[in-house]
Order: sequence, then C-alpha cells, then structure tokens
Amino acid sequence: MEPGHPLGTVAAVWRYPVKSLHFEALERAEVGERGLAGDRSSALFVTSPDHGRSGKTFRGKEHHLLHTLWEPGAAISLAQREGVELERRSDGPFFDARPVALIFDRWVGEIEAWLGMRIDPQRFRPNIFAHANGGVPDEAELVGATLRIGDVLLHLAEPIKRCVTPSYDVASGEREPRLQRILVEMRNNVMGVYCTVERSGTVAVGDAIGRTPR
Repeated sequence: MEPGHPLGTVAAVWRYPVKSLHFEALERAEVGERGLAGDRSSALFVTSPDHGRSGKTFRGKEHHLLHTLWEPGAAISLAQREGVELERRSDGPFFDARPVALIFDRWVGEIEAWLGMRIDPQRFRPNIFAHANGGVPDEAELVGATLRIGDVLLHLAEPIKRCVTPSYDVASGEREPRLQRILVEMRNNVMGVYCTVERSGTVAVGDAIGRTPR
C-alpha cells in the first residue's frame, strides 16, 4: 500500500496496568518512548525459590485465568492456591519485547475464517486494535515501516511470535487448542507487530492510521 494512503482506523486502545491481568479500555492515551502511559507499570513476580519462573514475571501462560482478573490481590491468591508465591512490583513498565503492540482486524479475521468462530482480539493483548482499510499487508511486510497515528509515529519493529496464552478465552479462561495450531500452521505463529515510538503524542479511538514515506 502506498505511503499516505490510510491503512485503517483505530478501533480500540487498551492498556494493562498490571502485566498479564485484565485490560483497561481507553478513548485516548498518551504515548511516549516507554509506551502508553500507565501500561504494564506493575507486574507480579514469582518469589517461590523452586519455581521455574522464580525472580521473573508470572504470565498468562502460567495460569489460564490470570487475564480474567482485575486485582493483583486476586491473582496472588490464585497463585497461592497452586503453591506459587508472588509479589507485586511497581517500578515498570514491564514489557516482553517492545513498548507498543498493534493488531489489525484483518489478521484476526484470517484466524476466525479458519476456525469458523469469532475470536476476541483481546486474546492477543494489543495496545492498539485497528480496522483495516482494504488490503493491509501481513506483519512481515510491514516491518520497517513507520505509521502515523494521531500525532504519534510508530516504527514497526518485528512480528509478534505467540505462545499458548491466546488459546485461553478472555472471559472464561477456557482453552481453544485449535487456535494455537492454526497460528503455527497458517501464520507462522505470528499475530501482530511490536512497535517502538519515534515521536510521542496522543492516540485515540477513531484516529486514521497512515504509512509515512521512507
């Protein structure tokens, strides 16, 4: 798609105040070098010395219900019932790779077509979910591009490789094992793009998404 031609429109802006817990929907967000203001500013760290994640963050792949919870205390109690001790740290942000994650509905739509069911894009925990304007390229083709959203410039750094977590329903935690298999077989286990922030500013629901010239 040619530079200047709109790729799409922002449909939702989401942040995750506590990493791996429930999302917060926003109408607009300030975006800086460290991502959306307030995004993943806290995280739950494993303190059990004999746990495989000791000293690291407790993630959705460690428990299928984690993403359904709003309160850190509820998550700590959930882990304790499994024999895992956690502590909350609030000196983040705590990211897996890059500060902003972007997903277009066309990419999710491919999974929905293969599965024959609707997929909540929240399974993939993006910061920006966008409606595509026609033929948005796949993730690998967009890597290296710069997108303008509102007055923010995002550099599309790398495709997002996925783990088992998107298999879990965001409301019930129930697993859909076909989803991960289809992601691996049909999309090289990719859904979405990690971004870095080239220019700070504000993004909002309804903002156009444009590709800037190289």
